Amino acid sequence: MSTQAADWMASLPAELRKRARAGPQPRWIGPMLATLTAEPFSGAGWIFEPKLDGERCLTFVQGGRARLLSRNGKPLNGTYPELVEPLGRQPAGDYIADGEIVAFQDGVTSFAQIQQRMQIRDPAAARSRGVEVFYYLFDLLYLDGRDLRELPLEYRKALLRRAFDFRGPLRFTEHRERDGEAYYRECCRDRLEGMIAKRLDSTYLSRRSRDWLKVKCWNAQEFVIGGYTEPQGKRTGFGALLLGYYEDGRLRYAGKVGTGFNTGILEDLGGRLAAIETPECPFAGETPAERGVHWAQPKLVAQVRFTEWTKDGKLRHPRFLGERADKDAKEIVRERAKGTR
Repeated sequence: MSTQAADWMASLPAELRKRARAGPQPRWIGPMLATLTAEPFSGAGWIFEPKLDGERCLTFVQGGRARLLSRNGKPLNGTYPELVEPLGRQPAGDYIADGEIVAFQDGVTSFAQIQQRMQIRDPAAARSRGVEVFYYLFDLLYLDGRDLRELPLEYRKALLRRAFDFRGPLRFTEHRERDGEAYYRECCRDRLEGMIAKRLDSTYLSRRSRDWLKVKCWNAQEFVIGGYTEPQGKRTGFGALLLGYYEDGRLRYAGKVGTGFNTGILEDLGGRLAAIETPECPFAGETPAERGVHWAQPKLVAQVRFTEWTKDGKLRHPRFLGERADKDAKEIVRERAKGTR
């Protein structure tokens, strides 16, 4: 451990230092995920962060060499090359950090903007898109030979702030320690996706947990693309996407989305869907009663915004936001809000 890292560890309360276990850096750590809840709240022992609309990224750095990985372990160095160098020359030597990569449009994080970079793996092509990205770090899981996951979140965030040089595209995710309801209203007023509430004493768990809760300002989630309809008139590619989610291992039909596409998306996504077309309907139970339907292997995932679920389990007023290359189709389920705590 470096002298600087030793100083950082010495800043921890004595009873917590032994929870920062010595050991080699893991090659992979699954991300901790938040549970959807219906209402904002306040409470002692919680902090509140903005819910950013971007791509989750875990960074693994050893010897100044940075590996950026998506939430399902896909390499992102070629997708966001401008982040690799600043992450590799941080005061922290070897570390694992967690955060969200975002792009802005009109001052607000925009999934449509970041989606223009998510499909790219070539660094030169990524830079040529002209979409500026920022990496908002919110957690530190490993630091110079010490696994920090058993430390309370409060102390992991304190070490993160001290161990990094936040400038350029690297940002520290600020938080609030009270007035969760008021902060949620601010997030919605500022057109953010929502708010994340986290227990200050929570350890880092590689699964979905109720120690982290998310409250959305508007309804949006991922859906599996199970087919598409023929384009009408002068439209190219496809007319609408047929969407579903998994329930008890079966793909359930959730409705179709026909808005939110530009010509480039229609042609690109339409071509890739045609390449995985199948004669078999992938949906179980009720199937869409549409003319000119083409079924597709359920491999691709779409991010969709909508006003509400109908009583018969369909999406009302859906709008396509982008494609999610960072999520596996098999993990897509219907999100259902649970009690606050």
